[in-house]
Amino acid sequence: MRKVFISAVVTTLSILSITPSQAKVTADQATALGKTLSPIGAELAGSGDGTIPAWTGGIKQIPQDYEPGEHHKDPFADEKALLIIDKNNVQRYADKLTAGQVAMVNQYPDYKIKVYPTHRTASFPQKVYDYSIQNATRAELTQDGAGLVNAKVGAPFPIPNNGLEAIWNHLTRYRGEYITREYIQVTPQQDGSYTPVKFEQESLQYYVQENPEKDNLLFLYKQRITAPSNLAGQVLLVHETSNQVEDPRRAWRYDPGRRRASRTPTVAYDAPALASDGLSTVDNFDMFSGSPDKYDWELKGKKEIYVPYNAYKLHSDQLNYDDIIRPGHINQDLARYELHRVWVVEATLKETEHNIYSRRTFYLDEDSWQALLVDHYDENGQLWRVGEAHAINYYEVPVLWSTLDVLHDLKAKRYIAFGLDNKETMYDFGTELNYSKFTASALRREGR
Repeated sequence: MRKVFISAVVTTLSILSITPSQAKVTADQATALGKTLSPIGAELAGSGDGTIPAWTGGIKQIPQDYEPGEHHKDPFADEKALLIIDKNNVQRYADKLTAGQVAMVNQYPDYKIKVYPTHRTASFPQKVYDYSIQNATRAELTQDGAGLVNAKVGAPFPIPNNGLEAIWNHLTRYRGEYITREYIQVTPQQDGSYTPVKFEQESLQYYVQENPEKDNLLFLYKQRITAPSNLAGQVLLVHETSNQVEDPRRAWRYDPGRRRASRTPTVAYDAPALASDGLSTVDNFDMFSGSPDKYDWELKGKKEIYVPYNAYKLHSDQLNYDDIIRPGHINQDLARYELHRVWVVEATLKETEHNIYSRRTFYLDEDSWQALLVDHYDENGQLWRVGEAHAINYYEVPVLWSTLDVLHDLKAKRYIAFGLDNKETMYDFGTELNYSKFTASALRREGR
């Protein structure tokens, strides 16, 4: 694929040899934030040809006909696709596609990428912007790069010097402070048949709180399976630490058959994800999660790519899951793609480490730091899995976050779809949670 990288706004991209603990910008460099760059580091200006508009703050108001608790109405429901990319014209647009997207078009005759007008809808609470600007001149990585120092609430590195800083922006990006949600996960067979697995999740995000109850944790996470009956009752509890090399992630599983909660060391890195049928790893969660210490991270620059964005149609409560799930991939008529600028980050497995993915290429949205696309390569360097995050603005918060993550396995010709919520209760960002709900003893009590 022809590599045409857009020149980055900041010259610090060339300083890739500095050690993590030295990686912060000067006060003069930080003055660009809020002027030529957004507070979290995106270019304010649109593209020269006008296809990418300027960022003017994203969605700032809740639509008048929306009530919190409803599924989010599509602000762009009347728009028509500008172009449709399929096997007949994929090479014409290959410079604005990832290797994974091209592979999907070539593997599945009915796969298409419907491109719509670009809308830079990402927006966040004002405190996220304020802290991002403060973080720019004070945030640092620990010497091993596996932890953060002097950063909270906002993007720790709005002007990233290297790939490790960029992926930390994704790991710590704002997703609300308290999240209670229901969703469906499916792992369809090649013929499209599937059994829905229903999850309930609670999450307490410490990093984005100004005065967190615990300062050595990024977030607490509890995930319970409620259906089908043969899986119901399994619960996973995770304490995500701010440095997983010095203080490894703490995790517990509740087994309803044994009626006990036990500490588990296997909820990390490339361990199989819960109920994923071997199609996903723990660190595939949220496109990438956990410690970045097993990889070398290179910031390649920026590029204009057709990415999943403003996926309100795919999020609609007017859809049934059978409308979305298809053999090999989701129903691409429901997916929306737009041309956006993304940071390209290459993660290469260290020679001394092990992971089933030898390399991953991340495409991070400049307006939110959400990983929108990820290409995964096997131990032989062959493209293996293709990840997509279909994002919307949850404008009652506001926050840009995915409504559905899909990981395609090119070898198995199957995929896992995580986060289907069309028929589930909508996410609750307003109910406060506290540490006591996320202890091992609380897990045991809930199990009983």
